Amino acid sequence: MTRYATALARNPAATYRQIDLAGRTSGADAHALVGLLYAEGVAALRAAACAVETRQYAIKSERLSRATAILFALEAGLDFERGGDVSRTLATFYHGLREQVLRVSLGNDPQPFRDAADSLEEIGNAWASVRG
Repeated sequence: MTRYATALARNPAATYRQIDLAGRTSGADAHALVGLLYAEGVAALRAAACAVETRQYAIKSERLSRATAILFALEAGLDFERGGDVSRTLATFYHGLREQVLRVSLGNDPQPFRDAADSLEEIGNAWASVRG
């Protein structure tokens, strides 16, 4: 039992996030999981913007790493055979957004991260409106 208490004591917030994520994903279908990726990506980008404003650069870096990993996952999950032009358009979008985030990651302006979050949120909202 000490082993678990030690892990929780080191970083309780991270432990609770992992538990929350496991709970949200354990019974989810593919559509819901993609929706979760959109939500998590938007949250990561918005958190990076807040971290810039508060000069918490380690958090900014961690959140940007998470956002780019999510964009990679969204792109990797595309089905080009079934999705056709939509999949190709989304691949271009994810790739471009990832490049934009990486390009501005060295700066200290939070607005590009908010703009990226808004763009990803728009696509996420469109995804949520369809059921495939």
